[in-house]
Amino acid sequence: MKPAMLNELAIENTGSTDVYVQSGDIVKGGKQDRTIAMDFIAPAHSGKIPIAAFCVEHGRWQQRGEETAGTFSSSGRTLATRGVKLAVRSKQDQGEVWKEVEVAQMKLADSVGKPVAAPESKSSLQLTLEDKAVKESSEEYEKALAGVVEGKNDVIGYAFAINGKVNSADIYGSSGLFRKLWPKLIKASAVEATSEKKEGNFGMASEADVFMCVSNADAAKPTTRPSGARASVVTRDGTEAVLFETKDQGQKDDYVHRNYINKK
Repeated sequence: MKPAMLNELAIENTGSTDVYVQSGDIVKGGKQDRTIAMDFIAPAHSGKIPIAAFCVEHGRWQQRGEETAGTFSSSGRTLATRGVKLAVRSKQDQGEVWKEVEVAQMKLADSVGKPVAAPESKSSLQLTLEDKAVKESSEEYEKALAGVVEGKNDVIGYAFAINGKVNSADIYGSSGLFRKLWPKLIKASAVEATSEKKEGNFGMASEADVFMCVSNADAAKPTTRPSGARASVVTRDGTEAVLFETKDQGQKDDYVHRNYINKK
């Protein structure tokens, strides 16, 4: 990926297979770390096409360390807190994204008991996710939960709760796609659990709680936005939860991804 203009990158798929790019994926390097704004499908042999993005690092505008300022690389990470996700996907406001990144950093610092802003760039969300204490704390959740999908080839998504309350849910159009993304998804969920960690006894979230989150968003009025030439994103913003549904126009508008986020 090469920087184009602020809040826009250029992406090129040189392969022979269509590539799905998910909102929230972080690319690092360039002159500022960025996150993909909307789910996107890059067709095979696409040529260079624009893709919307937001900065998840404030203030830097030069090369960082040994990274290349002229290109980005995959970080293997995706957005890890509800506040940042909503700032990117719902509010679509760069200032709100920077604000929520700072909030996430403060929460993680409080949770692990030490500063988590990297000296190389204190505003970088990506470098915070790479912090040793953050990784060690979140790995406890990863180890406990990463294997729950093993041997279950019909699973197409998951919902998770923190402190007894439903946080969000992701559902995919196929089990194969979900299983490929699962390692990245569980890492993000584990980091969010770390950031929201509280002492106390919390009741278990129930299937009914998940249903309430999903049904509240499903009942809301839809608005549709194109995302490149191939995909569209339908947003249903309910009173309690919001749904972002990505549809593939090349597959008769079948859904690729449904992301539900509890707003409260």
